[in-house]
Amino acid sequence: MPRPLIGITTHRRNSDGGSQDVFGLMAADVEAIRRAGGLPVLVPLGLAEDELRDLHDRIDGLLLSGGGDVEPSEYGLDRIDDLREVDADRDRVELTLARWAVDAEKPLLGICRGAQTFNVALGGTLYRDIAIEHPGHTKHDFYPGYPRNRLSHAIRIAEETRLARTLGTPIVQVNSLHHQAARDVAPSLTPAAHAPDGVIEALELPGHRFALGVQWHPEWLTEMPEMRRLFEAFVRAAR
Repeated sequence: MPRPLIGITTHRRNSDGGSQDVFGLMAADVEAIRRAGGLPVLVPLGLAEDELRDLHDRIDGLLLSGGGDVEPSEYGLDRIDDLREVDADRDRVELTLARWAVDAEKPLLGICRGAQTFNVALGGTLYRDIAIEHPGHTKHDFYPGYPRNRLSHAIRIAEETRLARTLGTPIVQVNSLHHQAARDVAPSLTPAAHAPDGVIEALELPGHRFALGVQWHPEWLTEMPEMRRLFEAFVRAAR
């Protein structure tokens, strides 16, 4: 059986002193999909809507990767000072693909920013900065000087969710590299996991073939069997 094609969204960076745009992606995302049995296909930014539609129709699953912040106007709020790497074209590409994937019952996995994009695409909102808008929070932001696979805090997984069935445990330790998170959950989504401070750590779409967003970075934790099962379940749904 052919490996399912998994489209993975990319970010935009400048090189050569800012004279060249580069579309990039962490190798960990690609490797996690490969090891789970999928064939990664990188999704560049800048595609017109008809080109995006052609790409969407050819891939078997969509991975919304991590990265910078979604423009707050996409969910009805104003900008604040502490926004990071906002890219209107990336928002356009990912929000469009996420909505199409949901409508087409195409498997979707969102990671960190990707989970936030998933929520916004379906009508949810975000904490623009957890430290400012959710006082008394657990530290969720990047830990300077620590590796990306550092386990930062536990999450509790909601019973009778796809995530619970996939990971096979009610509590799991995760890494934490985000300063934003879902605030108002989109009407069609349901929270699937929470951090000890109540911050939503996963969202899923009940009844969908596979539509799930996780706030941590499982691609950096593939030494853990729970995280390997997550990618394997996603790729399996795309077959």
